Amino acid sequence: MVVLLAAAALLSGEGATILGTSAPDWGDLRWVQGGPLGLADLRGRVVLLRFFMDSQCPYCRATAPALNELQQEFGPRGLVVVGLYTPKPRPRPTAVEEVRGYVEAYAFRFPVAVDDDWSALKHLWLDRVPSATYTSASLLIDRHGIVRHVHPGGVYARETKDPQARRDYDALREAIVRLLAERGD
Repeated sequence: MVVLLAAAALLSGEGATILGTSAPDWGDLRWVQGGPLGLADLRGRVVLLRFFMDSQCPYCRATAPALNELQQEFGPRGLVVVGLYTPKPRPRPTAVEEVRGYVEAYAFRFPVAVDDDWSALKHLWLDRVPSATYTSASLLIDRHGIVRHVHPGGVYARETKDPQARRDYDALREAIVRLLAERGD
């Protein structure tokens, strides 16, 4: 753990300031599937948290297959992917049924909640990283609730022509493998 945190401290970029910090809970949300859950309920598991919106968002559309792949590959080993739906371009009341349609279109099989007032997005990301460029961030949280890897938004994908999106996918996957290999005590 110390080595990973030391390596993470050398990273610069958006979200680097929250690496090694405790992730705050996301609060009381309405759940489309797999909930209700709080971050404390997932202690002992590695959590990949992704903020997303409907398929009009090219970043979300391009990253959705990677979320499904990671959950399928690593879920049995202790990874829990959690999706938090945040409407764009700004917060607005959103029905669970509307979000259920997006979840089905993306074929998400992991827990998904509605964060239509952006309270979780602000608490976990925007308030902690005021310079955030994207709202479609992903946080990788270890078994103890510590943020260990950040993808500040945009796309990560295994099957892509975009070399940065592939590098970001590889880095995230590698971080998941490392965290799952760490002892949980």
